[in-house]
Parts: sequence; C-alpha cells; structure tokens
Amino acid sequence: MKNRFWHMSWLALGLAALPAASQAHFRLLAPASWLVENQLGDPQKAAPCGGTNNDFGKPTYAVTDAKGGTALHVKVQETVYHPGYYRVALAVNSPTELPVDPKAQTMTNEKGVVVSVSGEVMNPVAPPVLADGLFQHNAKTDQPFETDVTLPNINCKSCTLQVIQFMEQHGVNNPGQFSYHHCAVLRITADPGKPLDAAWPKDRN
Repeated sequence: MKNRFWHMSWLALGLAALPAASQAHFRLLAPASWLVENQLGDPQKAAPCGGTNNDFGKPTYAVTDAKGGTALHVKVQETVYHPGYYRVALAVNSPTELPVDPKAQTMTNEKGVVVSVSGEVMNPVAPPVLADGLFQHNAKTDQPFETDVTLPNINCKSCTLQVIQFMEQHGVNNPGQFSYHHCAVLRITADPGKPLDAAWPKDRN
C-alpha cells in the first residue's frame, strides 16, 4: 500500500510538471510559410503573421504562385493539440489589412485563470476573410487538416495569406491572446476569362 501511495504521488507530480494543455501549436504546410518554422511551428504567437516578442522569425522568402478565382489548397498540421478552429484571410497590399483576431468569449476557471470558451466566427465571410470556423475539433488527431479556399479574382504581386488557429479552453498568451498565427506570400494572377473581384482592393505595389 505504501509503495502504491508513493507511486500515485510521483504520478501526480509528473502530471503537474507536464506542459500546460493550453500550449497548442500548428505548422503551415501549404502554401509555403513566410517564416522558418521549427517542428512545433514556432515562432507563431504574435499577430498578424507569427513571431514572438523576442523572436520576429527568420524569413523563408517563399512565394507561392496562384490563379485568381480558383481554389488554393491550405494544409496545416497541429503539433500540440488543443480544441478550437482555424480561419483564413487575405491582405492585398499590407498585412495591416488583415482582420483582428477573433473576439473571444472568456471565463475565469477555478484557479482564477482567465480562459477562452469560444471565438467569434464570421458567417457569412466577407473580405478580407476567405474562410472561418474551419477544422472545428475537440479531440486530438495526428492527421493534417486540409481544405481548398477560393481566391478572389485579382492581380496581386505580393498578397499575404494568413492562417490562424483560435484555441478554446486556453489561457491568455503574450503576445497572441488566444490565437496562433502563420502567413504565406502569394503572387496572384487574375483569370482573364472572369471579371475582376471588385470587393477586394486593387494592388498598389
């Protein structure tokens, strides 16, 4: 019985020492990320495109060519599980055009820590958001999440595609609050057989 007591005590200490479940992470697999990501996808906390307060990240200089008015494949790999969902947005001229992170509904848990309950999902989506509420999940999976999003039919020499993960049951990060962030640089050429999408700004670059 004594040995069992000590076993349970060490088990409890071990669980307490594990990284908090709030530390969810993801990697942007497609299109190519604009920052070099490690195996967890870091650095990714800071809005709008990753990095942290102490690490702005190393650029990859990757540019993905895409055709306007067609589907772009987006693929992410969650490296540390946390419940939540993903959002995809597009900025034509500057990352400053990207929307703020989803507004979070929060609560204070039994330890007095403020955690997220849910995030606001845009429905229907409107520029600059391309898709929202993607890959909603409440269980861990080792399989990547992937889907196609339709790009606006525009010409853009250097658009910024943003993919964020909103995390539920998550404590406040500094920076990033309840979201993690990755971006990719797209060079979009409009389909001449389709009208230009007037809802999106013109490329000023």
